[in-house]
Amino acid sequence: MSINSVANAYEQLLEEGYIYTVERRGYFVEDITQFISQQPTKKDFFPQDLKEYAETKEGWVSLSHISTDSTMFPYNEWVKCIQKAIKHHQQDLAKISHPQGPYLVRKSIANMISLTRGVTCEPEQVVIGTGTQPLIQQLMAIQPKNTKAAIENPGYARIYKLLKRIKIDTSTIHLDEQGMDINEVKKQSPNFLFITPSHQFPNGTIMPISRRIELLNWASMSKDRYIVEDDYDSEFKYGTDNIPSLQSLDRDQSVIYVGTFSKTLLPSFRISYMVLPPELLRGYRQQYNDWIHGSNTLDLLALSYFIDSGQYAKHTKRMSNHYNTKRKELIKQLEKRFRDKIQIKNVPAGLHFLAEFRTDKRYEEIEENAKKEQLEIYTIRRFMLEGENQTKEGIHLVLGFASIKMEHIHEAVERLYRVVLG
Repeated sequence: MSINSVANAYEQLLEEGYIYTVERRGYFVEDITQFISQQPTKKDFFPQDLKEYAETKEGWVSLSHISTDSTMFPYNEWVKCIQKAIKHHQQDLAKISHPQGPYLVRKSIANMISLTRGVTCEPEQVVIGTGTQPLIQQLMAIQPKNTKAAIENPGYARIYKLLKRIKIDTSTIHLDEQGMDINEVKKQSPNFLFITPSHQFPNGTIMPISRRIELLNWASMSKDRYIVEDDYDSEFKYGTDNIPSLQSLDRDQSVIYVGTFSKTLLPSFRISYMVLPPELLRGYRQQYNDWIHGSNTLDLLALSYFIDSGQYAKHTKRMSNHYNTKRKELIKQLEKRFRDKIQIKNVPAGLHFLAEFRTDKRYEEIEENAKKEQLEIYTIRRFMLEGENQTKEGIHLVLGFASIKMEHIHEAVERLYRVVLG
């Protein structure tokens, strides 16, 4: 054995603390404390209830509202944007980003939402995060302890559970034909109102201008009232132009605009953002001045090039046409198969719609049948935050069409028929 190998072995034992050295005398074994645990060691021991197994979706068909169509993503163009970011921003990649995200990216987002959604803001007001949930959690964590929040019912359960989890006094407000009930808003008088006016989630209602103004007037009556506008899939509007955001109508800096790239790009990118009014931005910066930004800086810089080059707008337009084609085909086949047993809330927007089915089956049976048929669907009770969700008329399903392939739509409808009426 070579001398170097022996010397390296001794050095490793010395580094780990198994031996020590005395000058001119040599190496000696350390007096190592013994373990007191009497439990036998099992290398492969792990609680069964914590184990995870790779899920297989082979044979399944999805009508989920969550997924998007990844086959249409312009991977080549995105790679080119990544290459530009690497070429021009090597110094930026070598350091921690600004707590709100790189200024260059915030500027691109601010310009984009100004053109497409009418949002009025400066790049300094944009806060980039890894998703809507962490952004909302950051925002609400700096509010006074007596802060009250209200959210649509049915609505986005993840935000509702988040607010409850961080001990925010949270209530729900039911919907009427125009969206969130304004009378109930006035009655509850929350400090933060969470709404999805461009495409209510999950009902799909587009809030008319009259209700938008009513909500803005309500918010303007007190300095501690804010409306959180979740504009999660506003990029997809079929047949007409996009409806301006609620924030674009705001004259009192009372709207917090929240957007995401999960629907237009890929959900796995985890890039979302919020636009804070100046007063909230001041408090945010004081609290999070030492925050280490969690997003991938390379992806953010690539996104900036993707937006500024026009590729994002081009991709969104292409996907809008693609999704509209699938949406029309799914509705056509559903109405043909179910006839008078279905009523679709056909709002030409977003990546899902609400459908009511006249059946004597309950939600539990529907969900169990869907598993047997290998059909991914979500019932309205997933989004009912409070109250009863089974009606005498039947059941409501939130049907998404983004990820399903055109050639699988017929099979999905057949499986759904067996689930609901079979």
